[in-house]
Amino acid sequence: VQLAESGGGLVQPGGSLRLSCTASGSTSTAYGIGWFRQAPGKEREGVGCISTTDGTTTYTESVKGRFTISRDAAKNTYYLQMDSLKPEDTAVYYCAAVYYSEYEFDFPDHFDAWGQGTQVTVST
Repeated sequence: VQLAESGGGLVQPGGSLRLSCTASGSTSTAYGIGWFRQAPGKEREGVGCISTTDGTTTYTESVKGRFTISRDAAKNTYYLQMDSLKPEDTAVYYCAAVYYSEYEFDFPDHFDAWGQGTQVTVST
């Protein structure tokens, strides 16, 4: 499967953005679709993940209550809704598929089929 992110941009603190991750090819054999982000000079960080089996979601503590991951099966697209954005959310955001059943959502090495990333900048 190939994944492509879109929807990034510049937003003011407190604002919202919705990122999309569109899959070309089936994700039915993946266990989940994860969202990650990487800020300049920092390691790639797991933001959250959605199970392709039952739709359950998991989030890192810093985005709980602000970010929501969802999916539209008909469009083969996964979304990351980001609300109440903060300057520290500024990063390149990636989606990726995981084919390892014992995966950890915040461990990038468990994931494959990375998209190219989309820049999110939260600033006045």
